[in-house]
This record gives sequence, C-alpha cells and structure tokens, in this order.
Amino acid sequence: MPTVILGAGIIGVSTAYYLSQSANQDIHLIEASPELFTSASGFAAGFLAADWFAPPLARLGQLSFDLHRQLAEENNGQKRWGYSASTGTSLAESRSEKENGSGTDWLTEGVSRATAAENTAPRSGNAPGWLQSKGPLDVLSSGDTTAQIDPRSLCDFLLHACLFRGVQLHQPAYPLSISSSPTGTLSSITVSNTSTLKETTIPCTELVIAAGAWSSRVFTTLFPASKLKVPITSLAGHSLVLRSKHWPPPPLDNTDPANTEASLPGCHAVFTTEAEGRYSPELFSRMPNGEVYLAGLNSSSYSLPKVANEGRVDPASINTLKRTATRLLGPDIDVIRESVCWRPVAGRGMPVITELTEKMGEEGKGVFLAAGHGAWGISLSLGTGYCVASMVEGRDMGEFVGRLGL
Repeated sequence: MPTVILGAGIIGVSTAYYLSQSANQDIHLIEASPELFTSASGFAAGFLAADWFAPPLARLGQLSFDLHRQLAEENNGQKRWGYSASTGTSLAESRSEKENGSGTDWLTEGVSRATAAENTAPRSGNAPGWLQSKGPLDVLSSGDTTAQIDPRSLCDFLLHACLFRGVQLHQPAYPLSISSSPTGTLSSITVSNTSTLKETTIPCTELVIAAGAWSSRVFTTLFPASKLKVPITSLAGHSLVLRSKHWPPPPLDNTDPANTEASLPGCHAVFTTEAEGRYSPELFSRMPNGEVYLAGLNSSSYSLPKVANEGRVDPASINTLKRTATRLLGPDIDVIRESVCWRPVAGRGMPVITELTEKMGEEGKGVFLAAGHGAWGISLSLGTGYCVASMVEGRDMGEFVGRLGL
C-alpha cells in the first residue's frame, strides 16, 4: 500500500511515524522547503494540554496528550526533546482585566489561550522565579494535564525514527500532479525536485495532505478541477527564544546526590495580556536547554511565503516582543532566536482531519486531509498522526475525529 504524505512538518512526520510501525509499508514524505521544520513545527511553543479543548476536539486532545507522555517515557523524552510537566497559569496584571472570546477560536480573536481552559477551576498560585511581574497569578492546570516540549527536537526524533524504518524523504520537492487508475482511484503522484527540477513519479494509492498553512495550495495544484475548497488559511506568529539567569536555577554539581531527574524544576506556561501592544503574550519555560519562549503576536495579513524557509521576521513585531520580554522577565535576558512561523488555521477554529471521499466521491478515495490545527498543532500532533495512520490502514477513527470533517 504505497502512501505519500505531503508535508514533513510535525503532522506529516507523526503520521509517518505511526504508519511505519506496521510491516511492509511503502511510505514517502514530500517536503517543499530546503530546510526542515522552519515554520510552526520548529518555531512553535511546544505547550501540551489534555483537556483545554472544545467538545469536538476533547477525545483527540486527551489521546494526543497520552501519546506524548507514552512516547517520552519510552524514549527518554525528557532529555531528548525536553518533555516536562508544566503548570499552566493566567497572569492578570490588573484585576480589572477580563478576557472575551470563545475557547474554540481564541487564536484568531486575539485573546489569551487561557480562555481555552474555561472548563477548569483556577486557583491562586505562586509565580515562577523567572517571571518578574508581580500581578496576581491564577493556576489553570498542573502537570497532570499540561506539559512542555521543544517541538524541533521532537520533530527530529520522529523523522529519524521514520528514516530508520525505511520511510523515504523527498526534499526539496513539490507535488505536480496525480494519476488515476481506470476505475478513477489514485495510482501515482509526480513530484519535482525544486533544486534539480528532476521529476519523479511515485506509486501512490493513499495520499495524505498535511502541508500545514500550504495545504490549500497543494490541494488546488493536485485537484485543479475540484469544486471543493479547502478552508485552511495562514496566521503568522512572531516569537522569541530567550535566556534568563532566573531559569533554570544554577545546575547542581554532578557529585551532589540531589542531582536527579526528579529534582529538575518544573516548567511553567504564563498567559497574560499586553495593553500597549494590544495582544496576548504567552511565555513558556522549556527544558532541557533552559529557555523561555515568548509569543502571542499574530497577524493574518503577513503573507504566506512560497516555502517556509523564505519567511522573514517583521522588525516592528520583534521589537514589540522584546519590550514585553523586558517588562515581564526583567532586563537581564539574552535573545537566542527571533522567528516567524505560519500556523494553519481552519475556518471554524478546529482542524480538519478526514478522508475526502464524502466531498469528492471516487476521486477522493484514499485522499486524506490533516491540517488547520492553529496553535494546537504540537499538542494534537501525535493523536492526529495516530488517527490518520489508522485511517490509511482502514480503521475507523470516528471516536476521535468524527466531528472534524469538512
């Protein structure tokens, strides 16, 4: 069963990871960018949640959180991609601040992600040592239901595991066209190496479109006559990776008996508002490199580049983030990375995970779409990959994604 996955971001590699666990699989990953993981898969925060989701996503959210925990436990994820329990908090620097907006579509509404946790019961808590603001802090969730990773490191792990199992990576390559059998079902796909312009035709009976913010472009290229419109748009988000002397605490000497994994400090996620910049900053302390990630400044008008690595940061947006960083973390910080990424956003605020047969008839048989995860792409990645891989193999995943069709 030759399967081609378009997009080698975290949704694509997660799908390939679970699909490649089965024997005798012929799997191809197609990635257009000359550099891997240079959009949301590499530049996202890496915050994981089990129960911050609207009802249509609740089962998938819990499944994915459990899979993240299982993968980390079985593969030393704490050291390899910084998997750590995290405390989710909401910082109100003024008690008069009140959030509006739905928990489903908070990202495009420009409000705090904390609205997504509206089903939790906040309680007062102590601020992490690296947070210099002294506003009241509400604890939204503990490490039992929220966690933190370094998404780029997880992507690297998943891809390397896939390649070891025999998954073939075509990069940089862009899909040109598909061919069908006499009965109208998918039979092959032709891709072009964008460096050499060499075209290759790959046998393909199952096709997964997981190209993130580029998914609608890919679909239109392959199905130019289709009346179906894929409702995936892009939302640009700028971010900073910072180092603060207050995170993490000075490392213990290797001879100290207290220097164990259990003694490592826990991560925190802090969601707040920024009156000056009119946005909702998000801060995440991450392991294992002692970084603080700052984001939350998003724009739908910042154009999607042809490929991810061609994206360039907006200096004004970066300066806004730096002012926020100084105010919330203090002046004694170092900027490690300035980034912009394009999140794939679906029209109704939830991802689309479905086979396209219902909308396209026989032409859509064996064609799957998995995109539009917004700011939850990392958290939902493993659950999405597991479900799509299962669907490709013919199993019914309606329990988890039955309400995520077009």
